[in-house]
Amino acid sequence: MFIVILRMEFFLHGAVFSSLPVPELSSEFIVQDFAFIMVIAAIMLFITHKLKQSMVIGYLLAGMIIGPYTPPFSLIQNVETVNVFAELGIIMLLFVIGIEFPIAKLKQIGKISMIVGLTESIGTMLITFFVAQNLGFSVFDSMFLALAMSITSTVVTIKVLEEMGKIKERSSILILGVLIVEDIIAITALAILQSIAVASDKDISIIPISISIAIAIVFIGSILILGSRFLPTIIDRIGKTNDYALLLIVILGLAFGLSFIANILGLSVVIGAFLAGVLVAESKSATIAKVITIPLRDVFSALFFISIGALVNVSVIPMFIIPAMILILTAFAAKLILVLAVLSKSKFDNIERLRAGLGLATAKGEMSLVIAKGGQDVGAITSSVLPILSVVTIITSFACPYIIRFAQNIGSSKTDNKIDEGKKA
Repeated sequence: MFIVILRMEFFLHGAVFSSLPVPELSSEFIVQDFAFIMVIAAIMLFITHKLKQSMVIGYLLAGMIIGPYTPPFSLIQNVETVNVFAELGIIMLLFVIGIEFPIAKLKQIGKISMIVGLTESIGTMLITFFVAQNLGFSVFDSMFLALAMSITSTVVTIKVLEEMGKIKERSSILILGVLIVEDIIAITALAILQSIAVASDKDISIIPISISIAIAIVFIGSILILGSRFLPTIIDRIGKTNDYALLLIVILGLAFGLSFIANILGLSVVIGAFLAGVLVAESKSATIAKVITIPLRDVFSALFFISIGALVNVSVIPMFIIPAMILILTAFAAKLILVLAVLSKSKFDNIERLRAGLGLATAKGEMSLVIAKGGQDVGAITSSVLPILSVVTIITSFACPYIIRFAQNIGSSKTDNKIDEGKKA
């Protein structure tokens, strides 16, 4: 009953907003919107930097400030501008992530990382789906929420570990391996979920599900098997010209081209952008490609997170605090217990298991929001999912550094005691 009332109120908010006149999309409005986005983002990023918080929090809050739902008035003239920026941001964000995952690196993922990643991701999805269903969410809302809650933020987690100087420890290496597995699961599952939602028109049946899975598998397989034989060679030839502008245009053409093809096939643009990055990573020019795309990555990543924040109706966020906290605690407990259980028979000691478990259980971020935006794009989810996951991202991103430091301090104190005893002896 509680969820039903919330949805009715949220629907009324959405209905009121949708009835407002929408300005025509023009170059003047685009420049104005972009100016507000960049200025507010710079201010919020400065504040979060001073507070030593994740930049994701700053970007989301900046989006909420300038968004059309924030009183007393909107700093954004046209919501469609925000949607365009978000779409471009998704493509560039996943393309750059793909560059970090050459096929050779994917093959080198340790067996233990594969086992942990698959077990805790699938287990967390099932448990969170069950909880979401009991909270009154629809089947598709529950599926997208479950997938989003099963993914740990790579950006936030790695940043915290790097700042603490713990990135090369055994538990951290395990976390990095599991994060790779999680990202691949998330991207593939999102593509399948979106195509299922479109094909079945929200009516789940075996035939559309089978067709959707087959299309996703064929697309991914053909790109990785056939594309990896020819495209990296072409990229290398272009790289030898030392014309970085030409190289940049070619790899961007590849990213947006595969995203477009994926979209035509009823798959997410995310899978096309990610696979384009993997193909670029297979070339000898991958290092140069990373360098020349870093500025674009930073700009478009910022635009993506800000756009997500702008699309959130801040007036209804208080209604979703309780469901968000329930989902956070559910996913945290599920991931921690599953990771510790899988590692119980491994060569990792208790402290390393705890570090890995807490490192994987806490932060939600970029991929969770990508999943939410993907579900929204195909109309598979209701308006409640995006604000819930935005709240989840802000809370978990804020808590992540403290939880990981807590785990590291537990291990450090025991290690220091052993060192002191050794010196006395």
